[in-house]
Amino acid sequence: MDYLIGTDIGTSGTKTVLMDLRGNLIAQELVTYDLLTPRPLWAEQWPEVWLSAAKRSIRRTVERAGVPANRVRGLCISGLYGGSGVPLDREMRPVRPCIIWMDRRAEEESRWVREHIPEKRLRRITHNGTDPYYGYLKQLWIKRHEPENWEKIKLFLPPNAYVIYCLTGEVAIDYSSAGNLGGVFDMERRAWSEEMLEALGIPRSMMPERLVASSEVVGPLRAEAARELGLPAGMPVCAGGVDCGVAAFGLGVFEPGEYVAAVGTSMCAALIHDRPIPAEGLIEWPYVLDPLRLSYSFGGGATAGAVVKWFRDTFAAEEREAECAGGESAYAALDRAASEIPPGSGGLVVLPYFMGERSPLWDTDAKGVIFGLSLSHTRAHIYRAFLEAVAYSLRHTVEAAGECAGDYILLAGGVSRSPLWRQIFADVTGYPVVCPLCDVEANLGDVMLAGLGTGCLTLEELRGWRTRAEPVRPNPEASAVYDRYYRIYRALYGDLKGEMRELSRLQN
Repeated sequence: MDYLIGTDIGTSGTKTVLMDLRGNLIAQELVTYDLLTPRPLWAEQWPEVWLSAAKRSIRRTVERAGVPANRVRGLCISGLYGGSGVPLDREMRPVRPCIIWMDRRAEEESRWVREHIPEKRLRRITHNGTDPYYGYLKQLWIKRHEPENWEKIKLFLPPNAYVIYCLTGEVAIDYSSAGNLGGVFDMERRAWSEEMLEALGIPRSMMPERLVASSEVVGPLRAEAARELGLPAGMPVCAGGVDCGVAAFGLGVFEPGEYVAAVGTSMCAALIHDRPIPAEGLIEWPYVLDPLRLSYSFGGGATAGAVVKWFRDTFAAEEREAECAGGESAYAALDRAASEIPPGSGGLVVLPYFMGERSPLWDTDAKGVIFGLSLSHTRAHIYRAFLEAVAYSLRHTVEAAGECAGDYILLAGGVSRSPLWRQIFADVTGYPVVCPLCDVEANLGDVMLAGLGTGCLTLEELRGWRTRAEPVRPNPEASAVYDRYYRIYRALYGDLKGEMRELSRLQN
């Protein structure tokens, strides 16, 4: 039997799985870590943390699997959206931490671009806009605020491409990661935009020369890296891509027209399409399958799982201690209590804008809000309101896509482990929700891409893999309640927008 490995570098942890060619999970390993948040709305990470976690998770997975190393036919690595990308010097050493997707510091750079580059031209070329989310604006922030570092930078690489370089010595960037940088990638030509790079003052040489499909083999595993990982030298390593797109592929999205919400630390609610769509304010980049033809257009919250994790870490110390002692997970304990609370959380509405907000608001000044508190509310009420808030955020994004969403929503990410949260998503959006059979969707997508890239699997064979569970259907009575709460959710931001902006001024 032959095997494939899929590794996904996430915002808070790196996970590796080893599977056989029928899609059976043989072994897996997760290595966790924390973010660096040196100032409010800043988020970055030293890339050595990702490299170390990737190596450890791969090595431990191979050890756990106990399969002959020479039967492992390939490895594919996906990753979080690395924002600026890892800034590397001429010796390919990191110059500073990578400014990741969550970071919102580049507001002034956003204004500069809006003032100096015609928006219609920018969107026509790149299909993207001007928000601190985009990597090209984070690069401009480094240029403006850290000129000594800018002078040292030879190249920017996304997290997965950086780790692949360290394992193979080969430099390449997949199309999804290149497009997700925003204002420097020509979506029409599927190439770097010389016009935009010149207008922005970003040297073309800082962009990787080699653009590849996510399934393409970047290079063979070097002997030194092979010894560290317990794998054969020369094993093919495939490019991978942005994790949410790879997760969609892992859910079996092979054709245009399906709507996928990947709910991890953030939320990416996306439509895969092969022609322009009418929705505005979405982020667009080449899809991980057939990237020269298919596009992945998404919106969604800057924080999703992140706000629920914040709640757990801040208010569930007892449950976390019990989990560490071998008991049930803290999330499961919180879910059990919240499941006793009716829809609407007893009159609570949360705005989950804890790191500003991306599409469809595009507002760095947006703030988190817990609205409606009274002395009768318990921790369970508030926790359920957090779960509902992320579902409201998804509904807002679905509505922004207009009639493009289809008849159901594919729901990937950690949310799929929570029966309560799955039902809340269905009830709030009014759509049947289809989740993966197992909690390895980005890693599964990596395995599938590795199979294609190494020739071990064909797309027709992958179509035969069963990856989806039965749909969770909305409860009409709960949906009627949530319709009323959702109207309050939408109105709250408009009512508080001015005060949110003033709070930002006071903070600064």
